[in-house]
Amino acid sequence: MPENTSPSRPLPWFARPDARAWRCEPAPAEVRAFHFSLPDYAPTPLTELPSLADAWGVGRVFVKDESCRLGLPAFKALGASWAVHRTLAERAANGGEPAPVTLVTATDGNHGRAVARMARRLGQEAHVFVPQGVHPRAVAAIVAEQAKVTEVPGPYDEAVRLAAEAAAAPDTVLVQDTAWPGYEQIPRWIVEGYSTLCAEIDEQLTAEGVSEGPDLVSIPVGVGSLAQAVVTHYRSRPCGHAPALLSVEPETAPCVLESLTLGAPVSVPTGTTTMAGLNCGTPSSIAWPHLRDGLDAAVAVADADSARAAGVLAAAGVSSGPCGAASLAGLRAALTGVGAEERRRALGLGPSSVVVLLSTEGTAANPHSGRAAAC
Repeated sequence: MPENTSPSRPLPWFARPDARAWRCEPAPAEVRAFHFSLPDYAPTPLTELPSLADAWGVGRVFVKDESCRLGLPAFKALGASWAVHRTLAERAANGGEPAPVTLVTATDGNHGRAVARMARRLGQEAHVFVPQGVHPRAVAAIVAEQAKVTEVPGPYDEAVRLAAEAAAAPDTVLVQDTAWPGYEQIPRWIVEGYSTLCAEIDEQLTAEGVSEGPDLVSIPVGVGSLAQAVVTHYRSRPCGHAPALLSVEPETAPCVLESLTLGAPVSVPTGTTTMAGLNCGTPSSIAWPHLRDGLDAAVAVADADSARAAGVLAAAGVSSGPCGAASLAGLRAALTGVGAEERRRALGLGPSSVVVLLSTEGTAANPHSGRAAAC
């Protein structure tokens, strides 16, 4: 793999030395049973990449390939399915009307499509707010799920605000994958839904002879909900091996990196990026405490970095869009260039380390990545 093309340029980086000692409560066990009950559920592949292990001087490298999850080209269906299930079940238990409700959400693409798919399957309506910069083909994919789509001439945070306003109407429910004070229960269910992905990784690594789990997991981050799920999974074990956890964001939207650096959650202005699903300006309120205390490190990468990483994955037979490939790009950036040895030590990587990269979307999820592979 070629070396970083600009090694003298400072890498946007944050590291916290004691994250692996932090502990939290686990996700509920019934999430996995729910996903098992879905007719199209199957674990997504965990593919080994020996060439990356050689290039990085580690023991083994695996990529969790989320290019086809519950019939959609990204991991988001795990959270949306569980959250919609819980939302409708609670509505019925509380005496809600049997008439259809409208599930409202804002999205950079994949979450909105997943909510719209679940609404269609369950006989509900969906209204999806899409911010500026989402590719027209991604918008068309949401429309194809029979959702109403409102395109917002502004960033993701503005789309979230407008979706929340729309959800105040009768017979509507906001199903958003970011939280803020006063709106936290449904985002928490979405995070719980992602725990199935982590449970699959443990089982797949065990089948590969790695019974103690990974030594490092690299996670693409937008508002931080997936990272919260990963932190929860690996930091809820009372004892035993704890991996290093690395978050990766676009340089144009590093809200988690900036928040970690400042020690408090902040909003950042967002720019244009091919990593559309990560183009978020504000961390989720429920994710923030987990990210602050449980992440070992955070890094930000450029679009060109994720494009090169997507090419590496494609050559290995893994369909990955720019967001999914960010996990590879971020770790590669951390392990090359000025300061690489210090960053390697911060991540605890050695010649026998096992690394897992989360590739959260396939090329079909993000038309920016060029030719899209069907799920």
